[in-house]
Amino acid sequence: MLEALQYDFMQNAIIAGVLVSIAAGIIGSLIVVNRITFLAGGIAHSAYGGIGIAIYLGLPVLLGATIFAILTAVIIAIITLKNRHRIDSIIGIMWAFGMAIGIILIDLTPGYNVDLMSYLFGSIIAVSQDDVYYLLILNSIILISVSFFYKQILAVSYDSEFASLRGISVELFYTLILILAALCVVAAIKVVGLILVIALLTIPTFLAEFFAKKLSSMMIISSIFAIFFTICGLFISYVYDISSGASIIIVGVVTLLLVKIIGRK
Repeated sequence: MLEALQYDFMQNAIIAGVLVSIAAGIIGSLIVVNRITFLAGGIAHSAYGGIGIAIYLGLPVLLGATIFAILTAVIIAIITLKNRHRIDSIIGIMWAFGMAIGIILIDLTPGYNVDLMSYLFGSIIAVSQDDVYYLLILNSIILISVSFFYKQILAVSYDSEFASLRGISVELFYTLILILAALCVVAAIKVVGLILVIALLTIPTFLAEFFAKKLSSMMIISSIFAIFFTICGLFISYVYDISSGASIIIVGVVTLLLVKIIGRK
């Protein structure tokens, strides 16, 4: 398997996998702590609309997905802050709308015949050098934002009422968390795809909860687990010529089950 490292596409895949894993560990922790997994899922599937727009207009796919995902995150934040009792319906509508827009625009794009399954289920070995640079930018934004606003995000995540009393804008930082989740979703498109991204965001965090006692530790441990899943899944995918995204998630689920079994014993 080590001979695979001599290929540029494997080097790009590993770098991309590590970058996405770090982002997934950080944002996944925020998603689980804030109990907004379903919201993140809605953003992930809505991002397909951005993919369709980018393909139709001839723009970079990840750029289109980023813009659309951020807009979706802001809209969801605005609506859910005022109508929390309707949150399931709102997410369902945004989810379906984004997917529908993406499918229609791709259908209307003349001569487009690229395999769209790679966007839904990931194709990490197809990551280019430009994709790696773009992922590095997204990662930098996530890391800088979380580091700079860590105290405010921590307060809003665990006790929004207390945060509000302390003068922290709950609306602003709740929206920021969703925007960062949108960026993480876009980063994960090439690695595990839109369908499996929520698993990559949540499984490492569930495992990290066994070992972490505070949010910062959870982020670090989650990132380590995510990197482990990604690297193992990538090599399994290479050796057996199967889907990289599915391989990564299977490694994660098996690890979670083993930890659960060992923990009970």
